[in-house]
Amino acid sequence: MAIFMPYTVTPTSLPEVLILEPKVFGDDRGFFFESFNQRDFASVTGQEVQFVQDNHSRSIKGVLRGLHYQIQHPQGKLVRVTQGEVFDVAVDLRRSSPNFGKWDGVVLSASNHRQLWIPPGFAHGFVVTSDNAEFLYKTTDYWYPEFERSLLWSDPTVGVQWPIEGLPHLAAKDVAGKTLDAAEVFMDDLGV
Repeated sequence: MAIFMPYTVTPTSLPEVLILEPKVFGDDRGFFFESFNQRDFASVTGQEVQFVQDNHSRSIKGVLRGLHYQIQHPQGKLVRVTQGEVFDVAVDLRRSSPNFGKWDGVVLSASNHRQLWIPPGFAHGFVVTSDNAEFLYKTTDYWYPEFERSLLWSDPTVGVQWPIEGLPHLAAKDVAGKTLDAAEVFMDDLGV
């Protein structure tokens, strides 16, 4: 009996951050794909996680959201784009990790159907590269604003190469983000 695998999984340069590409079934009527299945997610990622919250944002071109994380109640995130395109970034903030302070970025779009798994212990952000974008993500813990932190999007120590010209549109909390040397970080690997 053949086993159906709904995703192709590719590690990024941060091995715990995974690109998931779903099997898309399409014809002249449109397309269908399974965007999430708990059993299959666990099978292809090796991660037994429980998602507790879904979030949906819409942003215009040049909006940069991030780099966010929660210092307590850290969140794992499964992210995707349903309209438009973004450049999505994860930064390893686990002090004990050999990749501490390193980043990777992936283009997510409505047309490529990619998803990105970002485990707890990483900062996350994205910039919209299309006219607008709708961004959906599942989280493994609830949002606690008192524990939310923002790593400065332009920290030269981290050196994210955002595909933008000029300054992005930022929220006040992201303008006030901390550099890596001043940020609260995770002291262990959080079981990732």
